Amino acid sequence: MEVRFKDDSLDRLETDESYDGGLSQALVKAFRKRMQFIRSAHDERDFYAMKSLHFEKLKGKRAHQHSMRLNDQFRLILEFEGSKTEKTVVVVTIEDYH
Repeated sequence: MEVRFKDDSLDRLETDESYDGGLSQALVKAFRKRMQFIRSAHDERDFYAMKSLHFEKLKGKRAHQHSMRLNDQFRLILEFEGSKTEKTVVVVTIEDYH
């Protein structure tokens, strides 16, 4: 899938090995692993199929967004743009749900 970042620091977090963005090494490693999975996925059905991601559509004011687990505490917030055949994943933020 095509990937775009809403925040340039997330793009840097994925590509710059020396940058941690103030996050723990374990969380950075989980983020990079998740980004590899997102880039290799054909569409969001692959996300739902991998149950350990806890991929879900958000509700309320965030009904246009989805979340994916990075670890027990942090989630990766995503949005989708485009048509059913040509979707782009927009990585919005890493968020602490607690």
